[in-house]
Amino acid sequence: MSGAAGACETSAAGAARRPALVIVGAGPRGTGILERIAANAPELWGGSPLDIHLVDPYPPGGGRIWRRDQSPLLWMNSQAQDVTMFTDETVEVAGPVLPGPTLHEWAGRDGRDFAGRREQSGYLRWVYEKAVAALPPGAVVHHHRRRALRVTGAPDTRQEVWLEGAETPLAADLVVLAQGHLDAEPDDSEAALAAYAESNRLVYLPPDFTADSDLSRLAPGETVLVRGFGLAFVDLMVLLTEGRGGRYEGERYLPSGKEPVLYVGSRRGVPYHSKIGYDWTGERPPLPRYLGAAEVDELLARPGGIDFRRDVWPLIDKELGFAHYHRLFTAHPDRTRVSWTDFDEKYEACAPGSPELDALVTSAVPDPADRLDLAALDRPLAGVRHTSHDALQEALRAHIAADLARRHDPEHSPDHAVFLGLLSVYGQLTRLGDTGTWWHGFFSLLASGPPGPRLRQLLALSRAGVVRFLGADVQVTAEAGVFRAHSPTLPGQVTEARALVEARLPQPTLARTRDPLLSALHAEGAASTETGLLAVDPADGRVLDRTGVAHPRRFALGPHTNARGAGAFTRPRTNSPTFRQNDATARAVLDFLGAAR
Repeated sequence: MSGAAGACETSAAGAARRPALVIVGAGPRGTGILERIAANAPELWGGSPLDIHLVDPYPPGGGRIWRRDQSPLLWMNSQAQDVTMFTDETVEVAGPVLPGPTLHEWAGRDGRDFAGRREQSGYLRWVYEKAVAALPPGAVVHHHRRRALRVTGAPDTRQEVWLEGAETPLAADLVVLAQGHLDAEPDDSEAALAAYAESNRLVYLPPDFTADSDLSRLAPGETVLVRGFGLAFVDLMVLLTEGRGGRYEGERYLPSGKEPVLYVGSRRGVPYHSKIGYDWTGERPPLPRYLGAAEVDELLARPGGIDFRRDVWPLIDKELGFAHYHRLFTAHPDRTRVSWTDFDEKYEACAPGSPELDALVTSAVPDPADRLDLAALDRPLAGVRHTSHDALQEALRAHIAADLARRHDPEHSPDHAVFLGLLSVYGQLTRLGDTGTWWHGFFSLLASGPPGPRLRQLLALSRAGVVRFLGADVQVTAEAGVFRAHSPTLPGQVTEARALVEARLPQPTLARTRDPLLSALHAEGAASTETGLLAVDPADGRVLDRTGVAHPRRFALGPHTNARGAGAFTRPRTNSPTFRQNDATARAVLDFLGAAR
């Protein structure tokens, strides 16, 4: 029926009588594209017939990652007031702005709460149903609970999308690939560790979405090495402690006796910074200042391409510094020696990282704690050495406690300004395509950390001996029938274990993806970037071949592409690059279908 979701399977012959769009992936990204199609249809489509096929074995709205069927102990990583699927007046789109409720408005709860994943799943399902209901008369949505295996068809003909278990393909005028986070085949190192574990009866859990990992293989009381200290580790920590019957009483953790002992380390050796725990007040830094549209235009126009560290990072450094010092001088002038106008004029004339800039900051900002040091933030344990395991535990607990205190104290509101600067930078960098893995890790360190309560739980688990810290630059070897971990933070000490967990998501590379459709596209000539992402036209998401030519009937958006935004949903009032991409793709889809019609 018109504007409604059905569960029917549609044959290629039947679909040929109506214009058809196939969206592979019915999670939040696919849902966001559907919302923008509905928003733009009154202008670009009207009430003509249209079949929209959503292909995903998981329920529409949440998809796999945000499905309801996962532990109620798992939270979102953002406050409920900071989660929306709807455009607002800050979003620069050609289509109509159609505001809608944030997660906390929809749920009727405190905006500062961290909602559970199940509640977010309900919100996404509601957004999906609202988008379907908003489609014009004549548009019908069909959900196929199957995997898409392959897409075929020449650029000037209708496409055929082959589904697992279906005898005939779906015929489509256009295909949008919105699969989201992907599983991956192991790289050489991971494959070697897995083979060693199998031959020595050890446990090795490769990179994975933590809720899908088989954690039952980790025995109570067993020593477990964990590589990764980001959000995947937080989920692992929760599922292996509270998930096994442990509980918290104030600042104490009371074990159930079923927990393994987690020895965690990573490149940085510390967890991501806590989410900011206070609201913004007063004047916002006028962003962008040093990395805006004009600067990105200039970078894109450079002959011979650009190098991120050489060409882009200095602009990011300058932009984040501007955000930090603007807030310090305007909100905390008693901690500075000169006026903001004087500092701003001199700051503009200084090159990032230059001796002149260091001298300016030193003379104008007396307290080193008020100065922005991005290198120290990136590698807080660089050069740090401890002489005992206990000393390392005390030092890391002190580091986490200090971070919690600072991120919940508005006297350190320049940190919040840097967060706003990071959002601004991320929105600009989407036009540059693949900026490499380091930048995304740095952004996540400062902007995508865990809720403060999770870090308080981590401190309690550390004091209880359930979680123990390994340090930075952790190296793991497989020898003598066990896994061994060591870190230069604790010279000369080695931790042995019969279990190793890679606490991180797989890298979304075309060469190693387990998604059969994307793997086939890559084999047939779709281009990948230097780090293995699917190459697309940043203007509208059309898939590029290895000669740089865009396929007119195939689009792709999401973390597996070089047009990935900061997330399929986002904070309100941030001119979300994800929403801008969704709108551009939806309008390109409707324009193409309209012209063909």
